[in-house]
Amino acid sequence: MTLATETTETTETTETTETTETTLITEAARTTGGKVQLRLDDDWYTVCDLGALLPGRGVAALLPDGRQAALFRDRSGRLYAIDNRDPFTGAAVLSRGLTGTHGGRPFVASPLLKQRFDLTSGRCLDDERVRVTAYGVRSA
Repeated sequence: MTLATETTETTETTETTETTETTLITEAARTTGGKVQLRLDDDWYTVCDLGALLPGRGVAALLPDGRQAALFRDRSGRLYAIDNRDPFTGAAVLSRGLTGTHGGRPFVASPLLKQRFDLTSGRCLDDERVRVTAYGVRSA
């Protein structure tokens, strides 16, 4: 009997989590009327619709010079953009990394070797000698 109760509680928790995630995605879709722009040189470049950015998930965008940017939106709506190329492996994967905070600073962890990069400065939190480009980003 105890096992059945634990299974029921786990199922209810999973259903609640899925409902909450669906609600967040639906809410993001409703409030996405703008475009995301990056500061490149002395001008703003439109890279995607705001609706393409779901909180906690990254998106890769191709830039005019052939590089890629990794774009992120946190749960409060703040936008971040850094270079998508992982400097430790050379792979364009940072947009697929896990996001979090460390000391109140937002970061993304590379999905390959797990180094963390500050989303505001591009500095590697695990090796201070390494950094990626951080871009100015806005919603227009």
